[in-house]
Amino acid sequence: MTAHGLRSLGLALAVGAMSWLAPSAPARGQALVADLSNHLVAITTGFTGADILLFGAVEGPGDVVVTVRGPARDEVVRRKIHVAGLWINGAEVRFRGVPVFYALFASRPVADIVTDEIADIHQIGAENLNLRSDSPRSQEEIDTFRDALIRVKEREGLYMPETGRLSFLGRRLFRANLTFPGNVPTGSYTVEVLLIRDGAVVSAQTTPLYISQAGISADVYEFAHRQAALYGLLAIIVAVGSGWIAGAVFRKV
Repeated sequence: MTAHGLRSLGLALAVGAMSWLAPSAPARGQALVADLSNHLVAITTGFTGADILLFGAVEGPGDVVVTVRGPARDEVVRRKIHVAGLWINGAEVRFRGVPVFYALFASRPVADIVTDEIADIHQIGAENLNLRSDSPRSQEEIDTFRDALIRVKEREGLYMPETGRLSFLGRRLFRANLTFPGNVPTGSYTVEVLLIRDGAVVSAQTTPLYISQAGISADVYEFAHRQAALYGLLAIIVAVGSGWIAGAVFRKV
């Protein structure tokens, strides 16, 4: 572990311990307290991903389940069909409110912790995400397109195919490393932490997380969206200029 990681872990342990040992602490009497080592992820030039430490403490026995979701967007899933030797778009289904990123962490296998009802209410697991569709197609067809959407997200690294590890340090303190890939979209994310005891949610806490552009990449991003036509023209000019320069260099060689 790097020096930064050790400092983050030390801070997490200190804060968690203080939350339960200090008589005047605001968290006194709460069954669950959780926080993040950083609430803002800045995407700069050369960004390859980020790790955020989730830490917290519980009072009494129980398991902890964490979901990370956001931001929500509409997604269209199209089925490719083979016509006259070409692959073209065929049937499609639009889903509303799809989180572009989803991750799940738990202290034990989820199937051993929650009931199907609780998993559905709190969208625990990608298969329980509330992906709405107004398509006139049958529910069986919609489910097929839904499964395809989740597979695509997993291939892109935006949905975790497996449950991440959440570790307890003793009986009260817990931690988990939230990993975000280099292609993670900007926007507002929600980290929901649940304390589950005997199959029931006894305490819950929601913590916001923001991922945004910063530095030169932020300026380029804003310019590209506000002046799309001009940005496209400049991109063409740069591409043509680069090709011309490269050709001139190779001609001299």
